[in-house]
Amino acid sequence: MVEIRWHGRGGQGAVTSVEMLALAAIEEGQYAQGFPSFGPERRGAPVAAFNRVDNKQIKVRSGVYNPDVVVVLDPSLVGLINVTEGLKSDGILIVNTGKSPEEIKDAIDFGGTVATVDASRIARDELGVPITNTTMLGALIKATGLVAIDSAKAPLKHRFGKIAQKNIKAMERAYNELNIAKAS
Repeated sequence: MVEIRWHGRGGQGAVTSVEMLALAAIEEGQYAQGFPSFGPERRGAPVAAFNRVDNKQIKVRSGVYNPDVVVVLDPSLVGLINVTEGLKSDGILIVNTGKSPEEIKDAIDFGGTVATVDASRIARDELGVPITNTTMLGALIKATGLVAIDSAKAPLKHRFGKIAQKNIKAMERAYNELNIAKAS
């Protein structure tokens, strides 16, 4: 089972990303869960959401405390909160930033795999707004190979209707532009 924690801010689409990944996994015949962590969140406040994906039925119904993967939609959260809390030492950290993976590794002292992509720039280019949820979905797919990128297209088309193609293009660009520094 692969467990994923997403960090973002209210309004950035972390919950939508979780839903799209779960639907893509189900599209491939896998089992998946996707759920948010709600408290007194408001637009702009830090939020977290979670996924589990497995090739067999998932019976766990608790939160994700030791994720295999952490995805950070808003780079300002790195340093503001401990985004690597509980992340397995051989896990993958994926950050929306213009910085290199090595710069992030040094800044947070994480020895696992770190991947970076300037998802905000891609989102502005493709969508006209810096909402990075579908962009970071592409980064996650590339970094993990958890699902095929084509499996995410149907859920995006269903969710985004007329603007689905823009979201698909943003997802594909992030997939292609991701920089990865393997575990040291």
